[in-house]
Amino acid sequence: MEIEITHIDLQDKELRYQEMLKTIKAVVEGETDRIANLANITAIIKSYFDFFWIGFYLVKDDELVLGPFQGTMACTRIKYGKGVCGTAWENKETILVANVDQFPGHIACSSQSKSEIVVPVMENDNVTMVLDIDSDQYNTFDEIDKKYLEQIFTSLL
Repeated sequence: MEIEITHIDLQDKELRYQEMLKTIKAVVEGETDRIANLANITAIIKSYFDFFWIGFYLVKDDELVLGPFQGTMACTRIKYGKGVCGTAWENKETILVANVDQFPGHIACSSQSKSEIVVPVMENDNVTMVLDIDSDQYNTFDEIDKKYLEQIFTSLL
């Protein structure tokens, strides 16, 4: 089965992210349950961008444990410093990967994943979770994705 690639111009992409952030804020505002909010955030991102896989890994007992997600079955636990998620946790910075096969130590939860972005969520200078988004196309993520995905957490959580 061949996958059709839909290209969006950068301005449209930014507008879509801006609208997505407004939607996320409206949905999570006033809700105090973190898991409910994370579940809704993944669903909202999926509805705006239809990425292959979107989910959270929560820091628990010195490893990342699968949290709310949208997509196919996923890895349940990831060690500190391992794969893209563990490396983003270790480095406390967002990682963009154009081709996951070229990332040293990439953990292949699905062979359909081709590119990835991982955004660590910081609270009191500690990573408490990461947002992991995979695409089934190469070179999907850029600085615009990084900018707006990081804003989810700086403005909401």
